[in-house]
Amino acid sequence: MKKVKKNMPRFLTQLFFFALILMISVNKNLIEMGKAGIAFLSSASLHALCPFGGIVSIYQFATVGTFVQKIHQSSFVLMFIVFLMAVLFGPVFCSWVCPLGTFQEWLGKIGRKIFGKKYNKFIPEKADKYLRYLRYVILLWVLYAIGVSGKLIFQEYDPYFALFNFWTSEVTVTSLFILALTVIASIFVERPWCKYACPYGAVLGLTNLLRVFKIKRENTTCISCDACDRACPMNISVSASGVVKNHQCISCMSCTSDQVCPVANTVEMTTTKGGVTL
Repeated sequence: MKKVKKNMPRFLTQLFFFALILMISVNKNLIEMGKAGIAFLSSASLHALCPFGGIVSIYQFATVGTFVQKIHQSSFVLMFIVFLMAVLFGPVFCSWVCPLGTFQEWLGKIGRKIFGKKYNKFIPEKADKYLRYLRYVILLWVLYAIGVSGKLIFQEYDPYFALFNFWTSEVTVTSLFILALTVIASIFVERPWCKYACPYGAVLGLTNLLRVFKIKRENTTCISCDACDRACPMNISVSASGVVKNHQCISCMSCTSDQVCPVANTVEMTTTKGGVTL
């Protein structure tokens, strides 16, 4: 089976959404400064396009009927769309759409050039195993803090917001510091924010337990070359799994037979019954 060079469809999708979010952010700031901007993007904002905003507004919307400060109705719509995609295909938002995830991935290419095979293996496996649950602690804190205050407190810490607004007064020193840590860490660890701290990634990661189309390894044709393990940005042992249900899987498809597995139809995204393969 012919390999898709460098997963071009995913790269182009990532590039599109990164450019779109950057354009929306710059356009918004130009308009606020009284300069000419793109008219049809004038009402768009990072808050309106953030599906995590829907999650942090669920409690307030259910009890009061309003949204958390700065969150828009569009965030609810996007939340349902992303959830539907995740239930079907897993956290594709994380690996195909999220601009911060894309940014970390691009930085990781620099780290891979510098460290080679040592890249993404600096954190001891035992420590890494527990650090991966830190993002669930952060998720609970975010939901509690926003539920109590009714304000978008996470903006003060969010590296995603800082990345696309670092030139404005809206960004806090704390979020810039976290962004800087994420940038530095990305040179050593692939997608460090996604692995250890992202509260939205924590939510979407749970869909790996029930998603319709799963990453499946066919044991009868597997030659145990571990190519899938080496390709996985989240350090998941695909070669030790029949069906990948790890909460860290981001559905990037890097481990599949279309990408790195040398044996056709061995690692694929498919239904668990094998009835349909993508």
